[in-house]
Amino acid sequence: MKNLTGLCGVPACDINGLLDMAAGFKKKLAEPLPAFDATLHNRRIALVFFENSTRTRFSFEIAARYLGAGTLSFTTSGSSVSKGETLSDTIRNLEAMQVDAFVLRHSSSGAADFIAGITGKSVINAGDGSHEHPTQALLDIFTLREHFGKTAGLNIVILGDVLHSRVARSNIFGLQTLGANVALCSPTTLLPHDAAHLGVRLFTDLDQAIEWADAAIVLRLQLERASGGYLPSLEEYSAHYGLNDERLDKMRKHLLVLHPGPINREIEISNNVADRIQPPGYSKSMLLEQVTNGVAIRMAVLNTLLAV
Repeated sequence: MKNLTGLCGVPACDINGLLDMAAGFKKKLAEPLPAFDATLHNRRIALVFFENSTRTRFSFEIAARYLGAGTLSFTTSGSSVSKGETLSDTIRNLEAMQVDAFVLRHSSSGAADFIAGITGKSVINAGDGSHEHPTQALLDIFTLREHFGKTAGLNIVILGDVLHSRVARSNIFGLQTLGANVALCSPTTLLPHDAAHLGVRLFTDLDQAIEWADAAIVLRLQLERASGGYLPSLEEYSAHYGLNDERLDKMRKHLLVLHPGPINREIEISNNVADRIQPPGYSKSMLLEQVTNGVAIRMAVLNTLLAV
């Protein structure tokens, strides 16, 4: 594996290999003073983020440093992009500085594959448009596998703004590859046009979706992308598709709840559901556990692609 630009087409053995490696890293990360072999000593990783990020960017930086790699942080503000430099020129100039890998986040779908086609260095997709976000899906799958002890046969519903979500697509591909049953639950206006061809079950009724599911991956309503015409109002969206205590208690369904973050609290998910990390109750939030798992997963990806 040289690049990780998406999970579409990645075989189960490769995904399981990354999950297994991440499990080993997570175990060591739990030690009081975790120490790792500097397998990426003298490697330089460029974090090229054309969009804002907290969890993804910082977890990649922490993961790289645990493995002994140096990082270069790139943002559009203060760079030559503001002077009109193209993406390809930015990458070629960083490559000329002997960078070994690019972790790229970009607003254009396909940007990571495009860069992988023009550079000889490793490329990791940290989210491109509405296309894919493979490391987020890997940490979601890792979280599910760790909790349930398996992925095959699980019923996983992806809830919310699927149309604009790169996380949803990577999760669909990765979960199905590992034998999980995947469903989407969303207003029809927020379903992708090819939803019927993705091999997923479709729900427009949230109560029915919860009844079917073992776990829900709740998506952020992407207000910056869904600028108009998709919903009557945020209040109506929250009333019909917001995951809250009342809905879960009524269903009496024990549901594992994931969310890639950031959260629109009291829109797609209530405060209580987002913050409930311990029973009693009819849900358990894995949101902070996902963040912890993100470091281990990204260590596994970097180590797999770059360790000699």
